[in-house]
Amino acid sequence: QVQLVESGGGLVQAGGSLGLSCAASGSIFSRNIMGWYRQGPGKQRELVATVTIGGSTNYADSVKGRFVISRDNVKNTALLQMNSLKPEDTAVYYCNLKQGVYDRQNYWGQGTQVTVSS
Repeated sequence: QVQLVESGGGLVQAGGSLGLSCAASGSIFSRNIMGWYRQGPGKQRELVATVTIGGSTNYADSVKGRFVISRDNVKNTALLQMNSLKPEDTAVYYCNLKQGVYDRQNYWGQGTQVTVSS
């Protein structure tokens, strides 16, 4: 089992910045993908960004150029730096870790609220 604990989030004005952190613990494989997803009001959960052990990143088009994902493989943490925030970025943000054959092991954090006021 893997546990994911998120921190950060909160209320920020449009154009501002916010950082999220996710700490993973438990039975973590040497190869995994960590990422952030979000679910806005009345919307489905969607990908925000992912980062592999090797540092390869993937971003949703809506956040490219504004968000930066990074990770510390020693501490098993993933960070999401969010800049130039927009009201439409308002959502509950979830940390995710995938590992194992075909990424069958799929773990989620409890979620943290990000609210961007206009």
